[in-house]
Order: sequence, then C-alpha cells, then structure tokens
Amino acid sequence: MVGLGNPGETYRHTRHNVGFRVLDRIGRDHGILLNDRRFDSRCGLGSIANQTVVLAAPQTFMNRSGPPVLRLLSYYGISTKDVLIIHDDLDLAFGRLKIKEKGGHGGHNGLKSVMDALGSGEFARLRIGIGRPARGSDVIDHVLGPFGASESEMLEAVLARASDAAVTVLCHGAKVGMNRFHRKTKNSLETSDGGKNGRCIE
Repeated sequence: MVGLGNPGETYRHTRHNVGFRVLDRIGRDHGILLNDRRFDSRCGLGSIANQTVVLAAPQTFMNRSGPPVLRLLSYYGISTKDVLIIHDDLDLAFGRLKIKEKGGHGGHNGLKSVMDALGSGEFARLRIGIGRPARGSDVIDHVLGPFGASESEMLEAVLARASDAAVTVLCHGAKVGMNRFHRKTKNSLETSDGGKNGRCIE
C-alpha cells in the first residue's frame, strides 16, 4: 500500500497529504511502524490478516512519487497489480471514498508520476474526497491548505473508514471494496476496528 503526499512539517496537515494520513492510520491499526527509510520512502513491513504487507510513503514530493514506488516494487518483488495507491481527490466530496481497480490519473500529479514510472495504470486506487474549493477560490491554495474546522471534526472517522476500505481491498479485492464502500448511507463515516484484531473486514 502506498500513500501519496508531500514530505515535511509544512505539508503535514494539508488536504493533499490525506494519503499519508490514511497510511499512518493503517500502520497504527495494525502495528506496522513506518520507520524504515529506503528508496526515498518512509516505509514499514508487517502483516495484516495474515498477509505480508509493505506500507510506503514516498518522500520525493507528490509529482515525483513514481520512481520510489518503482524501486520499492522491484526490491520486494511486488507486482503492479498488487499495489494499492491511496490519494486525495478533488472531485469527490469531503469524506467520500472511491475505489478503482485501474484507470488514468485524472489530472492528479502523484498518480501521473506513478503511472509514468510503472508504465501502467493497472493498479488499484483508494480515492479520499477532499472536495473542491468555493467558486473563485484558488485550487492550489485549497489542496495545500489545512482542513476546515468542520472537516477536522470528522477527519478521524474518515481516516478510520479509509483504513477499513484499504484492508477490505487487501483481503477481498477491489470489487468487494467498491460494493461495501461506495454505498451512501447516513452512517458512512462510522468507525470500526479497522481490522486491527487480525481479521479481514466482514
């Protein structure tokens, strides 16, 4: 699993870094420390539901995420089709999740870099909605700005649900993840245990 974002304290709490934050949540839920530094990434090796998993957060800035991902896949012998990329998405309302089995980059520079490096878009994605700014507002300022007060109140629930979604994709595949997490319900931001008891989400 790869979370996309920008390194450093300046960007830590920005909307663009929600991929990093979901990855850190997954690591916390499953006892995987992302304290190994290799191939320009912050990464950790561990187990989720009895499956060996590599968690990685490239530290080369968003638009150069691809080369570290390629080097990690080569080092660990991981197929492109076994990769899940976790990233922010302007075109989804805040807190919405969308899982895709493959596809294009949709203008997302991090995805574009990964696709360019891997020579393929044949990898799963977990898209985390950050919403678009108000009309007339600057998109870059929105993406590189912090979450608003009301968003911050719900953010932990969003991260927990995204962690669940990632584990579901790992255990059951993207199609099952789509069926479970694309539903719109009033309880869509409810938290669960994130599979942290060593089982797949049922």
